[in-house]
Amino acid sequence: MKDVNMSNYRWTICALLFFATTINYLDRQVLSLLKPLLSKEFGWTDSDYGTIVGVFSLAYAFSMLFAGRVVDYLGTKAGYAWSIILWSIGAILHAIAHLVPSSILGFSLGRTVLAVGESGNFPAAIKTTAEYFPKKDRALATGVFNSGANVGAILAPIVVPWIAEKWGWQWAFIGIGAIGFIWLIFWLFLYEIPSKNKKVNPSEYEYIHSDEVQQHEPIKVEREDEGKKFTYLQCFQYKQTWAFAFGKFMTDGVWWFYLFWLPAYFDAQYGMTGTSISMPIAILYTITVIGSIGGGAFPQYFINKGYNPYDGRMKAMLIIAIFPLVVLLTPYLSQYSYWYAVGLIAIGASAHQAWSANIFTTVGDMFPKKAIATITGIGGMAGGIGSFLLSKGGGMLFDHYKASGKISTGYSIMFVICAVAYIIAWVVMKTLVPKMKPIEM
Repeated sequence: MKDVNMSNYRWTICALLFFATTINYLDRQVLSLLKPLLSKEFGWTDSDYGTIVGVFSLAYAFSMLFAGRVVDYLGTKAGYAWSIILWSIGAILHAIAHLVPSSILGFSLGRTVLAVGESGNFPAAIKTTAEYFPKKDRALATGVFNSGANVGAILAPIVVPWIAEKWGWQWAFIGIGAIGFIWLIFWLFLYEIPSKNKKVNPSEYEYIHSDEVQQHEPIKVEREDEGKKFTYLQCFQYKQTWAFAFGKFMTDGVWWFYLFWLPAYFDAQYGMTGTSISMPIAILYTITVIGSIGGGAFPQYFINKGYNPYDGRMKAMLIIAIFPLVVLLTPYLSQYSYWYAVGLIAIGASAHQAWSANIFTTVGDMFPKKAIATITGIGGMAGGIGSFLLSKGGGMLFDHYKASGKISTGYSIMFVICAVAYIIAWVVMKTLVPKMKPIEM
């Protein structure tokens, strides 16, 4: 039972992670919401747009390989701070991308800086969660902060088109990008590792380390330099690393497809642009908040029944992986009303967020805290590569079918991929790591 006098500062830290992730997705989604407007202004094809978002995915992928290591090396506080500084600058740079002779090159450069900075968000957030929460609570905490992705996706279609119509598309990038610097002030003043944080009382500190107490291990004082004690090669020696990386490779691109291409989908299918898509997309992502928070809490049901954290999480993830299959119905029902598309895709996107909250937490289940950001970065790299292939491939696919007057066929193919990705990911992950086996490094 928890001590009634225990402080709950860990939830203040979780709130900071939530707002950082919200800002992360606000910055990330501005381009997709302005895609119809920018495509007309600069003459982009779907393949051109696919190239720009694909560059983001690729830059994000390879940056993730190093971002986790940098966060482990610098420590959570400094690593997260530099991450949001860089991605906020990258977001603002989009406003002057048209000054480069090639608009595709200009926006690709802006996306690259944004991607390098944003690559630090999840490694730092997952590492912070492991610092401030025991294993049994990490999926819930991850689900809470990861719901910031949904909130960002809800706010963006409401705010971005409005700013663009009032003051021009450049100010949409500048205004949204500047929010990151406000968050930075709160982070620098409020965050410190638990052992040095005076707002964390002894009862809360013991609760945070309750896993070690249950395993009759001495509670260790965290060190910011723990990440120096292992190498990348060690990480790739474990099947657990490959299982996490494959799961991210298969599923990250689905979420990014929804994020980057849904405005284009509603434009192509229903002629909806600007503020007309604000309500449908906002409602869609509002529904996904349920998946993020509910999915994070779901494994606790199995853990309370006696499953260890990893087995309980994998059982929950199998059930979660079934829900995206409803997206297969989208091409058939959406012809009657765009609200069918909104509802079905919302279920698929909600399932993704539930899946994401849990797959991130499997890293904390199996790896020591000093390696969590690095392993998360490796998985993020795999997810970025998968996202690049889906974004660029999707753009080429849509151009092909648009030329033949059958753009809906292109989207139908993409919805099939989005529907089955999670089942495939779960089967391979379970095959590689059938049972929980903590790693010592």
